[in-house]
Amino acid sequence: MGCCSGRCTLAFICGMQLVSVLERQVIDFLGYQWAPILTNFLHIIVVILGLFGTIQFRPRYVTGYAAWLVMWMTWNVFIICFYLEVGDLSRDSDLVLTFNLSMHRSWWMENGPGCRVTPITPPPSWAPEDHRYISISGCLMDFQFIEVAHSSLQILLALVGFIYACYVVKLISEEEDSFDFIGGFDSYGYQGPQKTSHLQLQPMYM
Repeated sequence: MGCCSGRCTLAFICGMQLVSVLERQVIDFLGYQWAPILTNFLHIIVVILGLFGTIQFRPRYVTGYAAWLVMWMTWNVFIICFYLEVGDLSRDSDLVLTFNLSMHRSWWMENGPGCRVTPITPPPSWAPEDHRYISISGCLMDFQFIEVAHSSLQILLALVGFIYACYVVKLISEEEDSFDFIGGFDSYGYQGPQKTSHLQLQPMYM
């Protein structure tokens, strides 16, 4: 019963992770954030494998899923530090999240709750010709805090998933050990008592 409840809970957590990371993947695609896009794609694959291992009693898949969650939490801690500009990090850097392929920022910068985007004409002389120059005002929450909230949610889900993954691996291992103990007699060639015949042959004289 414990194994069933643990596996069901872990499967539910994997489902929540898939829903949340798919939403994040769409937002990162709209914002041309290439580094998060690649990382999200890897996370989706690993979560699917972890879900498969949970359903099919594959402890190696669940163990790999748990190991990935450690790296996933580390990545999201970096994202939080990046948007909060901890240390020498700057959220205005084009190299970190876009591989210096574009000047785009987070999609939430222009599309956050209450944000009003006003094009500025004429654009400054230093602005690239293929980019528009805008002014953003009225946002109820700055985009960096929305990104921090998304990463915090991912860390929370990953932490709970890591704990339940370790729990499920332990339960599956104990269950496999109990099965080996029950079927252990076969490995030693144990044979049950056999019926013997009490019929005695008598000589015949002609």
